[in-house]
Amino acid sequence: MEDYILQMKDITKTFPGVTALDSVSLDVRRGEVHALVGENGAGKSTLMKVLNGVHQADSGEIWLNGEKTTIRNTVDARSKGIGLIFHECNLINTLSVAENIYINRLKNHRGRVDWRAVNSDAQSLLDSFGFNFRATDKVEALSAAQKQLVEITKVLSYGVKLVVMDEPTSSLTTGEAEKLFGIIRELKAKGVTFIYISHKLDEIFRLADRVTVLRDGKVIETRPVGEFTTNEIIERMVGRSVDTEYPRKHCEIGEVVLKAENITREGVIRNISFELHRGEILGFAGLVGSGRTELAEAIFGAEPCTSGTIEVKGKRVSIRSTSEGKANSIGLLTEDRKETGLVLMYDLIRNITVTNLPRIRKGRLLSRKREMELADQYIRDMDVKTPSNRQLAMNLSGGNQQKVVFAKWLFSDVDILILDEPTRGIDVGAKHEIYLLMNKLAEEGKAIIMISSELPEVLGMSDHVIVLSGGEKMGELSREEATPEAVMAMAVAN
Repeated sequence: MEDYILQMKDITKTFPGVTALDSVSLDVRRGEVHALVGENGAGKSTLMKVLNGVHQADSGEIWLNGEKTTIRNTVDARSKGIGLIFHECNLINTLSVAENIYINRLKNHRGRVDWRAVNSDAQSLLDSFGFNFRATDKVEALSAAQKQLVEITKVLSYGVKLVVMDEPTSSLTTGEAEKLFGIIRELKAKGVTFIYISHKLDEIFRLADRVTVLRDGKVIETRPVGEFTTNEIIERMVGRSVDTEYPRKHCEIGEVVLKAENITREGVIRNISFELHRGEILGFAGLVGSGRTELAEAIFGAEPCTSGTIEVKGKRVSIRSTSEGKANSIGLLTEDRKETGLVLMYDLIRNITVTNLPRIRKGRLLSRKREMELADQYIRDMDVKTPSNRQLAMNLSGGNQQKVVFAKWLFSDVDILILDEPTRGIDVGAKHEIYLLMNKLAEEGKAIIMISSELPEVLGMSDHVIVLSGGEKMGELSREEATPEAVMAMAVAN
């Protein structure tokens, strides 16, 4: 008989208008890395939230270590040896790393918190994992990647025996991801079991023992990873054959619409100059910390530059705020759609129209009818999968959330779109749709800046590539010149 640490039997979960899980069964063997794959909206995260007590199933059973159990909440799950690591961090920015790791269980000595012991224990954990920040650092001072590592450390500090990782490397550098893989292998050797969710199929083939594919809330297939090819997994995920290449179409490149000269943000980026043309996709490449996002924020006005000049359509402009950026027909799709791209508690109508309220004005008042009609149009055009335009943004899958962010900026009718990590955390099918949308926008004359940590994506979709390192521009390459070797040679040169 198989030694299963977990058996989820016929789990069904519905939300208003949506069946998220339809009689899903999952068996996980003790000491394995079990990969869970599927498109956004397939039910992966919902299934894991049922396991962790975030959601209660409408029907079905959960068995742990051969015994039927009920998991009422996350504290109950942790007491049963289950830890869940989401790709969205759940940390308190104003507290230290140590405080976040040991929150609600700070060591006391004679009625007072023993901060020396708390910080020492946390630092020992960080050192054992090889992480490059201190237990006493404030979380707000950490990068997105470092915050993800704190989240991972916090869960592992409980000594759990079944760890669920939901897109754990989405914010990590290559080096940080390698450290994480090493931690997973070490803990696996000690008997810890992992359920690993990722859209990065190369990670699945490197780490997993078995793979379960979900589609539309149902289990499609479970097999040892060695019995799958990449294309087989993709086809089972999306239910059709998908062209996984980058479908960049050649568009007619027009006049310069954005010219930046010697853009500087003190201590962050220095003397960066470039031109962006109508119909062009200009890629920004570089390692984490190279200054890509900071440059985008300076152009948009989210964090204004301290020196340098910007011209939009031949006219010199001053962009000191996001409203001035938008007024100059610039839109920024931020790297964190949940924190800065959407208002999660707003419905889709409000998220789409909020950046351009004058467009729905009728006289001195806003027209609710026109707002709904226009929002519906963009929901259809973007093929957002939702039961209703009144659905809250927080209830959509990652890919559909990203489409809503695109819809927001298209509703604003900006001519220059800065896309910071536009496909982060979305599945291969949704990625392909985003690529096609970028082509369509370029063909319509939009000018696009694309920032991505995935080098093949930058090379596959860009007409030109600018390489940044240490806050400086290291060079610019044509599509033909931009090989992985050429880009990386520049990216590590500073």
